[in-house]
Amino acid sequence: MIVFDLRCESAHIFEIWFGSTRDYEDQKARGLVSCPYCGSSEVEKAVMAPRISAKGDRPIAGTDVALPEPEGMKEMVAAMAALQKKLLNGSTYVGERFAEEARAIYHGDKDERPIHGKATPDETRTLIEEGIAIAPLPFPVTDPRDEN
Repeated sequence: MIVFDLRCESAHIFEIWFGSTRDYEDQKARGLVSCPYCGSSEVEKAVMAPRISAKGDRPIAGTDVALPEPEGMKEMVAAMAALQKKLLNGSTYVGERFAEEARAIYHGDKDERPIHGKATPDETRTLIEEGIAIAPLPFPVTDPRDEN
């Protein structure tokens, strides 16, 4: 896994984890990388301060921060993925209909229930502007029917 600091056209700076540089480039080319603050898909890599890691779990010079070894990072990412899966237990996957379903629930046209799915940056921005509470997930989600 690799983390990139990204900057959108509105100057928001944020971090996103990717499996590799190729994953970042592929997702960006397909319009899947967007700013979590404003939803803009006009993002570029931001200038990053170099990260100088200490050997082992010793703190980085001048700090109390100890970076985990790569195996520890893999364990943390796996734990995050497991937590997301647990949090989505009982949530209905609505796929590309996420914005439509969230809006219908918000306006009382459908029964309230937890949902998750996919939304474009424009749909995300519009939902936020309408006051509909949504949150991005750290890992992509797929239709559960595709996992069998």
